[in-house]
Amino acid sequence: MDVLFDGFVDAVKLLLSGDEDSWSIIALTLRVSLTATAIALLVGLPLGAIVALARFPGRRVLLAAANTGMGMPPVVVGLFVTVLLWRSGPLGGLGLLYTPTAMIVAQAAIATPVVIALVAAALQQVDPDFRVQMQALGANRVRAFVALLGEARLPLFAGTMAAFGAVVSEVGAAQMVGGNLVGQTRVLTTAAVLATSRGQFSLAIAFGLILLFIAFGVNLSLTLVQQQRAVPR
Repeated sequence: MDVLFDGFVDAVKLLLSGDEDSWSIIALTLRVSLTATAIALLVGLPLGAIVALARFPGRRVLLAAANTGMGMPPVVVGLFVTVLLWRSGPLGGLGLLYTPTAMIVAQAAIATPVVIALVAAALQQVDPDFRVQMQALGANRVRAFVALLGEARLPLFAGTMAAFGAVVSEVGAAQMVGGNLVGQTRVLTTAAVLATSRGQFSLAIAFGLILLFIAFGVNLSLTLVQQQRAVPR
């Protein structure tokens, strides 16, 4: 219990002391996770809609692949991204390995299947006649699609929270493609692992608690928006 209490005290001290290293870790964690989530939404939203609404050969295979991707170990994603970005890899010439960009790519790859699967599931729950009714009222395909997203907005918010949760808590891929370099690619999860390996349990708990605070704050904001939109007017 003393270790847990010390970890809580250290977390408060890190947040209030203005320690530059700690705040840079927190800032990078937010930048990488939020950017990866945004990319996953930009890619996963239209793909999830296509899988849910379109009819084409291999559709069920793609949906099954997305559902499988939800449970893919992050280390596997990190391995593939590392191979792609390695010096002798297909994209090695870009020099992205061990950079925040590589971490964003890996985390976006982790979150995108989550978004695709949850968006597809959400849109499939909407009344099939809804889109037909919108088009009958004169709405073009884009406006009908936007209206459809509005009908499924609550599950879509849940998908956003799930995607963010998948990346902000991820450590395996971030460690592999980022390298946990001080001041460059060290985020809260990798910093906590490093502190644990050194026996600095109070510091590791502090990093873990700060990570929980961040995850709670982002999800609380999304939940408030979700519930506000859910209240009938």
